[in-house]
Amino acid sequence: MKRIVSGLQPTGHPTLGHLLGTVHYWKELQDSYQCLFFVADLHAITLEQDPSELKQRVRELVAFFLAAGVDTEKSLITVQSALPQHCELAWILNCQTAMGELSRMTQYKDKSNNKDQIYFGLYAYPVLMAADILLYRADTVPVGADQKQHLELARLLAKRFNHKFGDVFVVPEPMIADQGSRIMSLQDPTKKMSKSDKNVGSYISVMDSKDVIVKKIKKAVTDSEGVVLSDPMRPGITNLIEIYASVAGLDVSEIEDKYAGKGYGAFKSDLADVVVNYVSPITEKMQTYLNDPRSIDVLLSKMHVKASSLADETLNKVKSSLGLF
Repeated sequence: MKRIVSGLQPTGHPTLGHLLGTVHYWKELQDSYQCLFFVADLHAITLEQDPSELKQRVRELVAFFLAAGVDTEKSLITVQSALPQHCELAWILNCQTAMGELSRMTQYKDKSNNKDQIYFGLYAYPVLMAADILLYRADTVPVGADQKQHLELARLLAKRFNHKFGDVFVVPEPMIADQGSRIMSLQDPTKKMSKSDKNVGSYISVMDSKDVIVKKIKKAVTDSEGVVLSDPMRPGITNLIEIYASVAGLDVSEIEDKYAGKGYGAFKSDLADVVVNYVSPITEKMQTYLNDPRSIDVLLSKMHVKASSLADETLNKVKSSLGLF
């Protein structure tokens, strides 16, 4: 059975975008792949984080994985910083990465824009991501379109290392979902929905109340046409239709037919109900896990033993091929 590796950063509460574009997708993959899903807390500290909140955010994200359907009988859930092999392999891969390759990364350019001081961690972020993937010999990596460039670097580094030192790494293939893989901001539908957005109206958090979700959807940006029809030139309504289709399990055409001749008011009202009914059970399950943080820590300890064994197998091969102890 082929292996999949994927992770999320513990920065802010998980959003509807994470649920539809990432974790819901993970749930579907568990029966067909060996899956390892991790909390990317080392990636999170490439930007300033509140240390007093970070560990709680990690537990919250693990609770989110579990509540959304990740099955620990089928999949491993880990925390990046608990497994030092990630950093050790990242250093080795740093020694095989050209500075020009990192300078071309679009996410680095975006995140470093308008910052007075830029730290090396942000620059080297894609190499750590490559280590996360290659460490577990992932065959396939579910990625959003915005992360595909980083995966291409991981593939390049795997090929380069294998060419120089022998067949050590698996060269991973990207897996990009069609519907729901990129949920956009409610206030600026040209940008991806992000929990770090300063405008809280731009995203739906899984911790939002029913009233807050309804309010955010009613205020979501559309246009003046008043026709529920998907069109690349109309990103606002197209994004809302995409959300509706993903949450309700419908085709876009079915939604368009359902609201033919109706305005945005009826559509948004129904969309709010559908989203609330979809998110609420997951929020309740998350809270149950979070009420018993020790159970999360015990689960992670068991998962880390298994993941560490997989990581050591790869890292030992890497170090042996390089003449390292």
